[in-house]
Amino acid sequence: MGWDVWLLLGAGIVIAAILAVRVAHRSGLPSLLIFLGFGLIVGESGFGLQFENPELAQQMGLVALAIILAEGGLTTNWNHVKRSIPTALVLATVGVGISIAAVAVPVHLLLGMDWRTSLLLGAILASTDAAAVFSVLRRLPLPPRLAGILEAESGLNDAPTVIAVMLLSAATSPSLGSALLLVVFELTVGAIVGLAVGPLGVYALRRIALPVSGLYPIAVLALSFVAYAGAVLLHGSGFLAIYLASLVMGNSRMPHRAASRGFAEGVAWLAQIGLFVMLGMLASPSEMPSAIVPGLVAGLILVLVARPLSIVISSQLVRLARVDRLNWREQAFLSWAGLRGAVPIVLATIPWAADSVVEGTAKFVFNEVFVIVVVYTLVQGPTLPFVAKLLGLSTPDEARDLEVDSAPLEELNADLLQIRVPPTSKLHGVEIFELRLPTDAQVTLIVREGRTFVPADSTRIRIDDQLLVVTTAACRDPVERRIRAISRRGKLAGWFGELGT
Repeated sequence: MGWDVWLLLGAGIVIAAILAVRVAHRSGLPSLLIFLGFGLIVGESGFGLQFENPELAQQMGLVALAIILAEGGLTTNWNHVKRSIPTALVLATVGVGISIAAVAVPVHLLLGMDWRTSLLLGAILASTDAAAVFSVLRRLPLPPRLAGILEAESGLNDAPTVIAVMLLSAATSPSLGSALLLVVFELTVGAIVGLAVGPLGVYALRRIALPVSGLYPIAVLALSFVAYAGAVLLHGSGFLAIYLASLVMGNSRMPHRAASRGFAEGVAWLAQIGLFVMLGMLASPSEMPSAIVPGLVAGLILVLVARPLSIVISSQLVRLARVDRLNWREQAFLSWAGLRGAVPIVLATIPWAADSVVEGTAKFVFNEVFVIVVVYTLVQGPTLPFVAKLLGLSTPDEARDLEVDSAPLEELNADLLQIRVPPTSKLHGVEIFELRLPTDAQVTLIVREGRTFVPADSTRIRIDDQLLVVTTAACRDPVERRIRAISRRGKLAGWFGELGT
């Protein structure tokens, strides 16, 4: 086929994928499954396009994951995740190690895999997927701390899992002590590079006046990849470096920050579409039946044993360190919300591309991981809202960010929040002036039964109202605490000792 035909086919797939996102958003079905389905349709069992190059898939997949992590860092609100960082770090390090062992031992005993393959499978499955978490959980009305733990964990745990898979896929694996030292070294170098490039990038963007505003988003993404490539050249973790550099830049006052975030989000969606379609083309449906039963067994071990065990032990560690305290409901939700997506499938291409590793089993491991991701994403993703509600963790009255692509809010250092009043909220019947928000915050608009209006001080809030609140960044936390307090105990919340924390 000529290049024009390939271009038409690619454009058609992207347009179909964009429309599929709309369908997935309405149905609750994770969009990654639809993208994988497109790849299977285009591949050898559909249109017959042959693609079986694990080396190319690995390289393209790692770049796509780097783009997704850059977007995750740029769009993550530091104020929401900063309290969750210690817990997320434990989950992304100690939790990953526990998950690897908790998968490897049962898989070795039940499925008869050798120890190296069992550990490799555990390492491949240990990472929660940033794209899946960012796209699914940001739509859920969760408490900020819990959402922050999941977001930060998914952004941080790619780095140690990639290192573990690389070590287990090498022709000669180092000893446990040497492996741990190497992991610490690579993570340290990645963190240093990321935390150096991020502030330097912000400093440069503030002082260099570019002739066209559209160059700023490109510069931000390029700086993110400076961190990634720089860390890799220094034998550090490129994934950790790009995530931290992007997190710093996304939460700093830099020119055209909203536009940079929007651009990164668009590029990340394109990377996700291309990545999942490519992985779908790489899979061979005719070889999948033999991997179904082992995949389901390994998936059950991951979901019912390894993930909960890593959460429970990690939460006990942070509790003993007096850093954080997770109750049983939060631990249960974190256990169920460990979504897997493209990351495990991309990681499964690493041993497949290394011909000398685990002779005859690398392709089977890839097929097994593919089955696990498809089946358990289909089971876990759509059920997360139900599980959150069942555990009493759904907070529909929680303030949410609205993406506003306008310069005035950036210049005023202000945030625009959206708050929906749920049926059980004691905000119902409260007049606007009784909210007693800080002077630098204002309820600017109410959406009620499809009608919008500017409220007066005497306007009473009703169930299912959506409030738009403009607040300065400095007052954002007090505003959220005050609204939470009134929602729980009413306008006299302060008298009952309710502080909205």
